[in-house]
Amino acid sequence: MDKISRRGFFESALAAAAAALAADSAGATPSHDRRRERRVSANDKIHMAVIGVNGRGKDHVMGWLGHPEVELVAICDIDERVARGTIMLAGRGDRPKPTYYQDIRKLLEDPKLDAVSIATPNHWHSLAAIWAMQAGKDVYVEKPVCHNVTEGRRMVQVARKTNRICQAGTQIRSSAGPIAAMEYIHSGKLGKITLARGLCYKRRDSIGHRQDGVAPEGVDYDIWLGPAPVRPFNPNRFHYNWHWNWDYGNGDLGNQGIHQMDVCRWALNKSVHPQSVLGLGGRFGYEDDGQTPNTELTFYDYGDAHLIFEVRGLPTQPLKGATVGNIVYGTEGYVVFPGYNSAVAFDTKDNVVQKFEGGGDHYGNFLKAVRSRNVADLHADILEGYLSSALCHLGNISYRLGESQPFSAKTGAFGEDKEAYDTFGRFEQHLAEDGIQLQQTNYTLGPRLKFNSKAERFEHHAQANELLTRTYRAPFVVPVRA
Repeated sequence: MDKISRRGFFESALAAAAAALAADSAGATPSHDRRRERRVSANDKIHMAVIGVNGRGKDHVMGWLGHPEVELVAICDIDERVARGTIMLAGRGDRPKPTYYQDIRKLLEDPKLDAVSIATPNHWHSLAAIWAMQAGKDVYVEKPVCHNVTEGRRMVQVARKTNRICQAGTQIRSSAGPIAAMEYIHSGKLGKITLARGLCYKRRDSIGHRQDGVAPEGVDYDIWLGPAPVRPFNPNRFHYNWHWNWDYGNGDLGNQGIHQMDVCRWALNKSVHPQSVLGLGGRFGYEDDGQTPNTELTFYDYGDAHLIFEVRGLPTQPLKGATVGNIVYGTEGYVVFPGYNSAVAFDTKDNVVQKFEGGGDHYGNFLKAVRSRNVADLHADILEGYLSSALCHLGNISYRLGESQPFSAKTGAFGEDKEAYDTFGRFEQHLAEDGIQLQQTNYTLGPRLKFNSKAERFEHHAQANELLTRTYRAPFVVPVRA
């Protein structure tokens, strides 16, 4: 749990603002310059670069190569070894090999570049996207689109100010099955929607303990750290395992869970933040270097409907046939989303009413909008990506401000919300089935935080507001205004 003083927060905010101004003056970060834009005609190829290719970025590379209208002109990664392998893959056959950049700032100086595809660690998503849009490039950015709430809003503002196309990588939005299921839900056939539930039942094994050391040869560790504080290199805070460290990742709620969180908000048809949030959980079953919870519940109140999200990193059974998916409840039945490309509607007696099937091409949807210059063509505009990402961050903020509670004590944290108590009971049962001795175990229970959607601030909770942003390390500073 992070404890930040009010004085320390404001001093950090002032320092970040000063650093941003200094970096702008020194030309240390890319600035929006129309001369760097290349107007793409109907017959031109779209010149694309992928930033970050160790994990998800490889799918980006193959996805863009699958579109004849795209020319993959560059690969950017702080790890030379990883980049070399991807460049060889991209340059197979008669395809030209992409140019390699280790520093994103050098990449964005290329006037031939039309768009970038960002698959870096989470703490780089917003800054990379903002710099790219300011340099006149369109952006496809992985989920969660931001590492914290404030920088996500800044991305939306920059996209509008620079008239850039910016697509969030929540690809379920382009799948025909879920689209049809949403039309079914929003048409009223499910009755009044009372609850959307997201499930991230995805086993995560211990990452163990590793000693600090020296970054591998060919890695620019300073750029990798980017906006984050300087810390010694550690393999458990580097490739992939960064997900489980607050400086760079957001746990599974903001990793896999953001996809299902987006489906929840889509089903509820909400374009505002919730009125309140409560988070709880812990890292159960092992002790390792991970900071984020492997088991987490988050509860959101929209006034007329609720959203509940469940993260389970230990072995578990599915709920209504879903493990990584969603269940949307209405007065006339419910809809189960068991994956990315399908959904099934049931009546109140558990009879199947209708099935929805079909995938889609999220990359292709982005390319369509790049050519049309019409944000409305996007299935997952940056605003949608931001609102769903913010839900993950709000839940994590409550959790991080929580206090240790024994399972042996009966909780009254959920007021009169029977569904929340039932969810907590299944949470306890799940842990017991995995061998957790609940009578000797504590969990972290966060406060119920009221959130002002218009101001995008918590009400009467200074510590929670401090966690809406971070202290940025110059020159890797997300600007304080667009």
